[in-house]
Amino acid sequence: MNTNQLVNIQVLLDNVTFAVLMLATALYWLSVAFRRIPLIHELGTGASAVAALTTSGLLLARWIETGHFPVSNLYESMFFLCWCVLVMHLAAERFAHQRLVGAFTMPVALGMAAFSSFALPAAMKAGGPLVPALKSNWLMMHVSVMIFSYGGLMVGSLVSIAYLVVTWGKKDLELRGSSIGAGAFQRSEAIDSPALSFALSDGGTTATLAANPVAQGLRRSDLAETLDNVSYRLIGLGFPLLTVGLIAGAVWANEAWGSYWSWDPKETWSLITWFIFAAYLHARLTRGWQGKRPAILATVGFFSVWVTYLGVNFLATGLHSYGWLFGK
Repeated sequence: MNTNQLVNIQVLLDNVTFAVLMLATALYWLSVAFRRIPLIHELGTGASAVAALTTSGLLLARWIETGHFPVSNLYESMFFLCWCVLVMHLAAERFAHQRLVGAFTMPVALGMAAFSSFALPAAMKAGGPLVPALKSNWLMMHVSVMIFSYGGLMVGSLVSIAYLVVTWGKKDLELRGSSIGAGAFQRSEAIDSPALSFALSDGGTTATLAANPVAQGLRRSDLAETLDNVSYRLIGLGFPLLTVGLIAGAVWANEAWGSYWSWDPKETWSLITWFIFAAYLHARLTRGWQGKRPAILATVGFFSVWVTYLGVNFLATGLHSYGWLFGK
């Protein structure tokens, strides 16, 4: 297969991914509006899985074309981040069984695909050989681990934002053992009504809930507890990956530039992001924080991840300036 064919495949998969993500986003929002039609949510999950596959195909085609792991420019890294978000989203759905997760994660994945497809100039989309500074085995180790950590932290933070939406205007709910991995998936066992127990464990909405205010309150509490638990687990996965990525980057920087740390804007914001999520986990593990307080901290972390990944490329230059959009 020649280069032109590979490029054409990438263009096709780029467009298909964007279209499928648009469909998935619409389906997830419809599933929230029409909660009694579970098929809509199932179709949304299927569409997000298809988007993950088409993104995988795009990245594989780019890898074959260029001969290196596709994270060397903003177009490639953005689609890799989109793939990571989709994978983390599917994992979150697998454990949460809640349609609300996709209503928050799919618009973000769609925004990534839209930015990569339509906002970047053609020169920044083109594949090519690595610049000398990136010709290192540390490229895959550092960059891929960092981006995968961003995916976990973003989805975990989005689930926290979903928690804040669910509990908006309500007193912070009393959660049971969320910070130590208990509670959320066992909540229905403590409910005497078989019909209500089924509704909660399935994540659906039934006439039983609609007719019973107590049942509605229990469902809100169960949903909030599940979101709190899933957010904690995903951030607990993303944080060690971020730590490993930072260490790998420091070692690579010492090999390339003779210094482990130079306070480059990207490095500085990576450290800020690390401290935010370290504080999140510390508060949950040692202070017993649950509910709104860690969710607010995770929301701050969500925006910090975006500043780390993309914002400094717009606002500053430095050793990571190969991602700079408006300058050399």
